[in-house]
Order: sequence, then C-alpha cells, then structure tokens
Amino acid sequence: MRKKWLVIPILVLLAVSSAHAMSGRKIMEKSKALPDADTAASKVLMKIHKAGRVLEKEFILQSKQFEDGEDKTLISFIRPTKIKLLVHAHKGREDDHWLRLSSGRVKRVAGSSRGRPFVNSHFYYEDFTSVNLDDYEFKRIGEAKAMGDDCYKVEAVKVKGEKVYDRLVLYPRKSDYFVNRIDFYKNGEFHKYLENRRVKKIDGILTPHRVVMTRADDRGRTELILKGIQYNLNINPTTFKKGRL
Repeated sequence: MRKKWLVIPILVLLAVSSAHAMSGRKIMEKSKALPDADTAASKVLMKIHKAGRVLEKEFILQSKQFEDGEDKTLISFIRPTKIKLLVHAHKGREDDHWLRLSSGRVKRVAGSSRGRPFVNSHFYYEDFTSVNLDDYEFKRIGEAKAMGDDCYKVEAVKVKGEKVYDRLVLYPRKSDYFVNRIDFYKNGEFHKYLENRRVKKIDGILTPHRVVMTRADDRGRTELILKGIQYNLNINPTTFKKGRL
C-alpha cells in the first residue's frame, strides 16, 4: 500500500533505515520497505481546536490496496454529519478525490481545491493524497530533536503534479526511522506542522494513535485520535466505488 503523508492507515507515515551518509532520497526509498497492510479499518475521533472552542467529529476510515497497485481510501463521517470522502490513488497521475455532501450530492474535488481545509479542520485535502517518490526531490538537511527523539531531517519538494506546499521537512527517528513530525511550508513561510504521537506496533505495523496538525502560530490545531484499528480485514471492493457514496 503506498504511503501517505498522513496515516490513520492514512496515518501510518514514512519510516526508514540508516547509514551515516544516507541521502534523503535513499531514506525515502527505504521507508517503502516498512511493514504495511493490504487493508485497514478504524474509527477516528476528530477534535478541531479553534478560537478557544473544540468541535468534535467522528468517522470510519477504510482503505484497501488493489491488485493493480492502486489504493482507495474511504472516510465516512458518522457524526455530526454524513459527509464522505473517497480518495483513489493512481499510479503515474494525480489522485482523484470525491466528496459526498450531507445533501447526497457527489462532487469531484478539483486540484485547485486540494489546498483547502477538509471539513473545517487544519487538514487539507492534499494531506490525504498518496506519495509517489518520483514526484518529489529529497534532500537530507541535517539532524534535530522531534518529540524528544533524535531524528534525521529530510526536505521534500514536489516537482510533478499539483503543488499545494512549497516544501515539506520530515523528521524520521534515528531509533527506528518512523517519521515523528512533518513541517509544511506554503507561500514561502512555515505554515503548519504534524506530529505522530502514541506510536505503537499493531500486527507488526507502526501506528500512531494520535495525530495532531497544528498551525505554525499555535493558534489552532486538529487532533485525530484512533479508537481502534484492524489490519488485513476482508473489505468488499465495492465499498470503494464512487456510485456507492
């Protein structure tokens, strides 16, 4: 299953293996060797912190890798609305996003809208897009502490397809090379950052149970809290059909 910058399986992020002078590209290539699942299903609590208030939403997330090497992910909100987002990750071209509104109308999310907030949170549609290594240029730019762990710093700049962020900076842990943090830069400025917290192994897969996206000025954040996750379930492929939204 192709890695995503975010995981909930969406939230299982990049990890890597070590060598002292390993390049940024090599680190990202090694990340793809991390154990991953053919399917995943989880219930997620979303907590949006804005202007001193907290808005809670809850959704079911399901994802599946298909035999053609492409992935599909379905986010189905169960409260307070019935919105759904279907993401189809393609090989060699941009991912497709379809949004089912509360009214029942289904619309395609255009590439120009990928930089907009998803359900009024601090996550953008772009943050649910899969990662094709060949679309990025990677550069190892140093080492740093992230969430108390010693990490490498790898800069990623997208050079193909729709571009929402100027660049990303990823922090893989030196201990196991799981990415603890991602910094997002937009319009030449530090825009927001993501932290993977409470990382545990589930069926051999490193899984963050709390993912937090925070504004660069720390004046707002959105938390994704896993309330249970199962890997390699038998999920009917028709679950991911656009006509089923």
